[in-house]
Amino acid sequence: MKTIGLIGGMSWESTAEYYRLLNEFTRDRLGGLHSARCVLYSLDFAEIEQLQVQGRWADAGEILAAAAQSLEAAGADLVLICTNTMHKLADVVGAAVSIPLLHLADATADAVRASGLRRVGLLGTAFTMEQDFYRGRLEAGGLDVSIPDAEGRALVHQVIYEELCLGIVREESRTAYQKVIKDLIAAGAEGIILGCTEIELLIGPGDSPVPVFPTARLHAEAAVDAALSDAQNDTATTPASR
Repeated sequence: MKTIGLIGGMSWESTAEYYRLLNEFTRDRLGGLHSARCVLYSLDFAEIEQLQVQGRWADAGEILAAAAQSLEAAGADLVLICTNTMHKLADVVGAAVSIPLLHLADATADAVRASGLRRVGLLGTAFTMEQDFYRGRLEAGGLDVSIPDAEGRALVHQVIYEELCLGIVREESRTAYQKVIKDLIAAGAEGIILGCTEIELLIGPGDSPVPVFPTARLHAEAAVDAALSDAQNDTATTPASR
């Protein structure tokens, strides 16, 4: 199995989910006591969040790029940014290393297309919902993406930073998110992308009348597929045919 490099800590609540998911998918694929080969570089989210608010994306890019380089030096064969919002810097991070960066939006778009859907609503931080770096990537992947109205976007963003990133899960917030989801469906969404990894702590399939696409889970599954692909091909190839 290839070694998966994780740029995490943004927040650590969702990074912990990544670690659990990577190991569960590996166990399910390989059986027995197998677990994922991975290395984690966990950043201080307070520092990153301040750079986000101040619009200092170049400075944040330097931090994430250095983290990716550290992962490569530690033996990672591919790298994941364990947050949707910081994929704003995916090109910068990818250019800093010689190993592949597995883009979260690509894994998500693949899953939506595989389900047969095209029109989706997007929930995430204000950066993810309102800026083009993420929506544009989804749309380039063939999806029709809608976002909540201004009030809904403010609510979704606030719950992420003031509750979910702190490990706080409130039923009132789940109800509020369900209303935002219903509004997106009324506007034509056939599915809902949970475009912030922390949202999966609050919203699951039972909270929406249409399919939800949990991005951390999809990203982790794609990473395990990538990490095992060559190894499984090698297993199926006899030494004489190599």
